[in-house]
Amino acid sequence: MSDRAKPDNNDEDFSFADAMQGVTRHSHDKADLKPARRKDINLHAKRAAATVEEEKVIDNLSSEAVDLVESSEELLFAAPGIQLRVLKRLKQGHIPWEEGLDLHGYTVDNARDELSRFIRAARARNMRCVIVVHGKAYSQAGKQPLLKSYVNEWLRRMPGVLAFTSAQDRDGGTGALYVLLKKGNTL
Repeated sequence: MSDRAKPDNNDEDFSFADAMQGVTRHSHDKADLKPARRKDINLHAKRAAATVEEEKVIDNLSSEAVDLVESSEELLFAAPGIQLRVLKRLKQGHIPWEEGLDLHGYTVDNARDELSRFIRAARARNMRCVIVVHGKAYSQAGKQPLLKSYVNEWLRRMPGVLAFTSAQDRDGGTGALYVLLKKGNTL
């Protein structure tokens, strides 16, 4: 046996049996996937990060800043493939809306949650057209129409929303939207 293969009798050298002392054998042949309890050196940083309020995202709809629109600005959106005559009928109010949602007085987060639930429920009930009242923010002097801006962005991202346009004056004008939904209740 060469000198390299001979174990030294130093205290620093341990046998495999010594190294395995205190380790218990499992009666099964499956791996133990539970992590060992170790002191987390990042615990303080993790706790600090956990206390920071996370941005809520519901149905892929964010409450992060959006491009602001004007109170009197007319909104118009059509998904690819929507025929011009269908969009024209929607804009003229010729497609009757079946149900409505009024978001006056809602916070941005609450409005997002409520709008998401409303659109999903309307689609589940096979509604073709609904109205969403977001307001114009005229009651708050100098305020931008935040809900209108957010609703404009959210509806563009929602699955099943084919088109929307500002409503006719009789239904709220630029403070409301006619929303055309995809047929079928598959979300």
